[in-house]
Amino acid sequence: MYIMGIGLVFAGGFGIEQLERVLESPWQRPAADSKGIFSYQVDLAAIRDKGVLKGLRRSDKFSKMSVLAAADAVSCSGLGGLDGKRTGLILATAFGPHVTTFGFLDDILDYGDANVSPSKFSNSVHNAAASYIAESLNIQGPTLTITNFMTSFHSALQLARLWLDSGSCDYVLAGVADQYGEVLRYVYDNKLMPAPDGMIRPFNLNPAYQVPGEGAVFFLLCKEPGGKILCKVGTISIGDDGADGGKTSDVSIIDTDGMLPDESPYRASFSDSPLAAYSPLFGSMMIGSAFNCAVGALMLKRQEYYANPVWENPHGLKLLDKTGASGIESIRCIRYDCNREKAVIYLNKG
Repeated sequence: MYIMGIGLVFAGGFGIEQLERVLESPWQRPAADSKGIFSYQVDLAAIRDKGVLKGLRRSDKFSKMSVLAAADAVSCSGLGGLDGKRTGLILATAFGPHVTTFGFLDDILDYGDANVSPSKFSNSVHNAAASYIAESLNIQGPTLTITNFMTSFHSALQLARLWLDSGSCDYVLAGVADQYGEVLRYVYDNKLMPAPDGMIRPFNLNPAYQVPGEGAVFFLLCKEPGGKILCKVGTISIGDDGADGGKTSDVSIIDTDGMLPDESPYRASFSDSPLAAYSPLFGSMMIGSAFNCAVGALMLKRQEYYANPVWENPHGLKLLDKTGASGIESIRCIRYDCNREKAVIYLNKG
């Protein structure tokens, strides 16, 4: 399975070119609100190319981020559009449009169930964003929304491979989205350790510091290489520590972002290859694996390393210490969940 195009919207901006600029720049502290609370939030008003959103006036932020990232992935691929192509769509998320859902529930309490907004109700459904994407990009193939906490993206990739291998689709547009919200912030701060200065320290391990983030990233996938290819997706494993046994990689990207109170389980995956963690660019999200995979795919395509944005290294780990051209054949992205189960995605040079 090959990645043809990547589209994303995150706190640092919009598009793969902006991601590359952020990776090559010094780390920037995320914005803080009037109470000094830090978060990585997407500024939709600052995105110039919003033509795809013209028909989405009644959609919420979750759906708009999803549509922007999905359309950008198609644009990045060079296909020119998906009309007439057998394309499947998979949207993965940890929490879905929870901001809209809680807003809808608040309106029921305030105004009664007969007086709430029907638009807000329709947008509160998890499948709404996938519907907006399919309509905006004229996707008429199979469409599915996957919801779980830590490994929704891994499940999406596994399903995409199944669809491609079975011949159900020629292309699959698979991606993730999650949104920042006050309820989510409350849960994070009560269950996890908030970073007092806005800095996620990915190599601290314990205690682990979180700064909530939001965004969306999509990948246009195909079975056979042809035309523009960024990289190849190799092994995808969930909950099988032996699935990547004996395999080597040039870089290991770890999903340490403060979403576990103790990130020490990642020690079991350290090897001779240097470590990288890019959560300080995106924020703490249960869908962070997808953003790290976007960085890994960009490194393989450009054949260029991107140094870690945050350098604090209290355990003396071997870190990726340079930005610059280098031969890269394989990258692995590693995620642990709260049950200490490991999920791994291998990316290989296309």
